[in-house]
Amino acid sequence: MVKITFIDSHGEHRTVEAEEGTTVMENAIRNGIPEIVAECGGGCACATCHVYVDEAFLEKTGKPSEKEEDMLDFAYKVQPNSRLSCQIKVRPELDGLIVTTPERQG
Repeated sequence: MVKITFIDSHGEHRTVEAEEGTTVMENAIRNGIPEIVAECGGGCACATCHVYVDEAFLEKTGKPSEKEEDMLDFAYKVQPNSRLSCQIKVRPELDGLIVTTPERQG
């Protein structure tokens, strides 16, 4: 299992154990992480699972696809480290991943 820490907009930390091959979003929903809405269920068709990836993991999570970048146009307060959590696959090298949620979703 891979550990992922979600930090909400109020600074509360929640660490979950995520199964390899799933997405960060699926693990957020499965564990009741607040501020992850995931209206489209992971289809990269909305921007309601927006997160900020911790700088230490930017290379490991990779760059957003063109489709994801298009969806991020609808996200709230996009930053250079913004990603849609439905597009980040859980892999062993992401153990310890830290993501922060904005105060609201797009």
